[in-house]
Amino acid sequence: MSIPLRQIVTIGGYILKQHLTGRKRYPLVLMMEPLFRCNLACAGCGKIDYPDAILNKRLPVADALEAVDECGAPVVVIAGGEPLLHKDLPKIVDGIVARGKFAIVCTNALLLEKKIDQYSPSPYFTWSIHLDGDQEMHDKSVCQDGVYERAVAALKLAKQKGFRVTINSTFFADADAARVAAFFDEAMALGVDGITVSPGYAYERAPDQQHFLNRNKTRQLFRDILKRGNGGKKWAFNQSSLFLDFLAGNQQYGCTPWGNPTRTVFGWQRPCYLLGEGYAATFKELMETTDWDAYGVGNYEKCADCMVHSGFEATAVVDAVKRPWVAAKVALAGVKTDGAMAPDIDLSRQRPAEFVFSSNVQKKLSEIRADEAAERARKQAATAAE
Repeated sequence: MSIPLRQIVTIGGYILKQHLTGRKRYPLVLMMEPLFRCNLACAGCGKIDYPDAILNKRLPVADALEAVDECGAPVVVIAGGEPLLHKDLPKIVDGIVARGKFAIVCTNALLLEKKIDQYSPSPYFTWSIHLDGDQEMHDKSVCQDGVYERAVAALKLAKQKGFRVTINSTFFADADAARVAAFFDEAMALGVDGITVSPGYAYERAPDQQHFLNRNKTRQLFRDILKRGNGGKKWAFNQSSLFLDFLAGNQQYGCTPWGNPTRTVFGWQRPCYLLGEGYAATFKELMETTDWDAYGVGNYEKCADCMVHSGFEATAVVDAVKRPWVAAKVALAGVKTDGAMAPDIDLSRQRPAEFVFSSNVQKKLSEIRADEAAERARKQAATAAE
């Protein structure tokens, strides 16, 4: 594994403290989306299908840092949209690092060369560059030629300037295991500090609905990939060994949606980073009023095929703390890539999907327009008073 020792110790101590205080549900990673707008339009993404009034919204610095304080998670992952489009992102990152939290900025890297000098290397800061495979694979995934070359150039520049740099890779049903393994070799040769992998989540609004993986295909794909890397030991993953073991079908895990709570321009998203089925005004409200048992594999149809790290990494990390000998065995021996898989979760009692995105968007649009009208009235009143 390539997770820095400082981060491992911090997270381990944090989890131990939660257990000692008897806290049942607690966050490990704050997922922050300070904007939804992006400079790419990937076919497998369901994150940018909003009207311009919403795409133009930005999470203010004060609100972003208030979310960090309110949540208390030791790690903050900043995603989007494309975070580098947010002009105040350097202030947000500086505020996170100043609090002793680990800041990870997920970026397609198209703007990184232009903006990199606004940031400073720190053991608490990581660039996570989106690369979904080799040049042909990645450019196909993001629906634009030339993106891979620009991302790799930005990656090399960030390493030259002393930053910690990882890559995050999402794979779909058309992924070829041998080709992915060769790409991982290529990534390690570039000097990346770690690899984060995930199967694509079936966003209901994604333009391409034909290439999402189901759970059986996910488990077989990752077995076939990891088999080509000595059970994964050949590559430095920025993930827990037990999460990789889960991807390969050797662990039966339920998701931990509160482990990676999400703060967006809409508020605190229910129930997780992947599903937006309502919003809470505060983190406390999110934790105390969300019906967590209504979601997850086996509980809800939209969750049926999910094996994404934002839902299951927290489960694996907590399991590693509870059963360190199991995590150590996988880390030392590598992920098992043959033999029987762990039984999967029964889906027969899951509730049917509810499609509430449009109503949520309309509600937020109404709130935005009401706020804008109130601001115009305030300015008019102030002008009249002068």
